[in-house]
Amino acid sequence: MKKIDKEKNFISAIVYVNNNEKIIERFLNNLIDILDNNFLQYEIICVNDCSFDNSYKLIKKVSDDRNTTINVINMSYNQGRELAMNAGIDMSIGDFVYEFDTLNIDYDLKTIIDIYKKSLEGYDIVCARPNKPMRFSSSIFYKLFNKFSHSEFNLSTDTIRILSRRAINRIHSINKTNPYRKALYVKCGLKMIYFDYDIKNSKYSKISKNLKNERKKNASDALVLFTDLFYKISLFITIIMMLITFGVGIYTIVVFISKNPVAGWTTTMLFLSFCFFILFVMISVIMKYLSIIIQLLFKNNKYLIASIDKLN
Repeated sequence: MKKIDKEKNFISAIVYVNNNEKIIERFLNNLIDILDNNFLQYEIICVNDCSFDNSYKLIKKVSDDRNTTINVINMSYNQGRELAMNAGIDMSIGDFVYEFDTLNIDYDLKTIIDIYKKSLEGYDIVCARPNKPMRFSSSIFYKLFNKFSHSEFNLSTDTIRILSRRAINRIHSINKTNPYRKALYVKCGLKMIYFDYDIKNSKYSKISKNLKNERKKNASDALVLFTDLFYKISLFITIIMMLITFGVGIYTIVVFISKNPVAGWTTTMLFLSFCFFILFVMISVIMKYLSIIIQLLFKNNKYLIASIDKLN
């Protein structure tokens, strides 16, 4: 039997858990098999985003059955995928870090190793994405994001990803709390690539209403924080209103010259037109400043952890 030379890089695998009792046990067993067969050293970090089902008990069961240490970060309350994964990334110590945002395995397990090997070719961020059409809403979001983010790398839907420690350090230097990881990965300036795979063993769990709402919120936040879409929309509306105000002023002068308006009407209309024109000019300036401030500061998001358990 041919001996497999295990990789010497230390690997961290961050797993987002939120009421996944139906699939968590199978997922962790598959993950442990892959990591144990290919790496000398690794850690598994499960971020339990305040699950109220048996997810935690099943994580402990896998840890006991497989005699494997699994670190569990228990969030104080449900804080969403982005902040929860931020907590896992902050705790990780690996040379390379896997991110498993979803436990639905629609890929060949070999893909987990394939994207690691791809990263060794000089890519700091490798994302695995399925060869399938995106949902209509996702397609619209990514088209808007890629058009108005002015990034050389086009963002796309993905399932799992791996990051080098250099990529994580770069992201932390840009922003301490990552409001939308995928967007910052595109913006960090390091080499990034997509690894396409054919869908296999596709068994999806039903997407909860909370997850759908979270995705909508993340999409809107990403468009505000990482693109100039809303600034351009606001600027366009402001310019239209300025033109309307200017037109009202011209109309007032024409009425004054050609007709005999009520005393004081012309002065009042011109004064209001001038005031509104200046107001819209100020709004356009303020919108520009706000867009700059948002790009510099993002949002002051913080995550709260209730406890950290080391399951031996």
